[in-house]
Formats: sequence, C-alpha cells, structure tokens
Amino acid sequence: QFQLVESGGGLVQPGGSLRLACTVSRFTLEYVNIGWFRQVPGKEREGVSCSSDLGGGASDFSDSVKGRFTVSRDNAKNTAYLHMNSLKSEDTGVYYCAAPQRSVSECSLSPESYNYWGQGTQVTVSS
Repeated sequence: QFQLVESGGGLVQPGGSLRLACTVSRFTLEYVNIGWFRQVPGKEREGVSCSSDLGGGASDFSDSVKGRFTVSRDNAKNTAYLHMNSLKSEDTGVYYCAAPQRSVSECSLSPESYNYWGQGTQVTVSS
C-alpha cells in the first residue's frame, strides 16, 4: 500500500513563500501522479495542483493558485514538492498530497481520483 507523508507547513506572512514536500514510500514516485489538495473546516477538500510523470509530465493548477504555485519532483528522493509563492490568507488550510491506484498521462484535481493520502500539513497565512 502506498504511503505518503507531507512536510513543510507552517505560519507565513501574506506575500511569503513555502515549499511543501510529499515523501512517498512503499512505491517509487516515478510514473506516479501526485495531487495536492487543501481543506479548511466546514468546506470540501479542494484540488490545488496535480502532476503526471507520464508522457510530457503534464501538470494542472486550480484557478485560485495558477501563477503562484508550481510543482516539481525528485524521483531519486521519492519526493514531490508544492512551491507556494505570493501566499494569501485564503491559502490557509491543511494541505494533503495524494496518489491514485493507477496513473495516467493526464492528472486530475478531483479528490475522487485518488486512493492514497498523506496525513496533511497545516499552512497558515497570517500577519
């Protein structure tokens, strides 16, 4: 069974940056899609970004983070990253990474497309 562990969350001022890491075990990251999601109390889990390591390595971002967030991965370290820049208070939430049972060339921002989840890491954007 896939295991994923997020790290890198914390408190940051508006306009600041954070890099979240998603380290996977019991499988290799290569050729596996990774999704990033966030959730705040009382709201549904929201897809933030996803990346595929198949084909051309496609990625996708929600409109709310497009132009501010990027993704990368280091397959040798079995770690995927979410780079968050120009953070806003509305970016506050618990951030999760996730992997599907089967990866395809196009990744998805829908939580229903993912089977394995990390425990989450808190990101708070506040002055």
